Amino acid sequence: MTLRFPTGVTRPTIVCLTTLMLLTLAQAHGPAAWVERGGYKNAAGELCCGERDCGFQVGGSIRYEKGGYRVNADFQVGSGANIMIVHVEEFVPEAEATPSPDGTYWRCYWGGKRKCFFAPPGTT
Repeated sequence: MTLRFPTGVTRPTIVCLTTLMLLTLAQAHGPAAWVERGGYKNAAGELCCGERDCGFQVGGSIRYEKGGYRVNADFQVGSGANIMIVHVEEFVPEAEATPSPDGTYWRCYWGGKRKCFFAPPGTT
């Protein structure tokens, strides 16, 4: 089978357009892409994951108390048309919290369990 292109369209043009489309898709990450790019890991050495697994606080409250963080908050996970709000009520031990580079509370989960928690520096 031989590929035939319309008159005036060359293979290098097709290759360039395909590459450009793939690069555009690779750059279309959500707000939590920094987690994946940074290779952040939890205390157990597991990767925190990325945009579909991590969300930032959009409502509720998170307060520091002795030994950790009392979370009763909503987190926005995903981006674009794939946004969902996840409500979380839990206690996060201080030893399991990582400083948040953007000063926002973030929570990553997988399989229904928290994998990583990011807290603004100086909240302890």
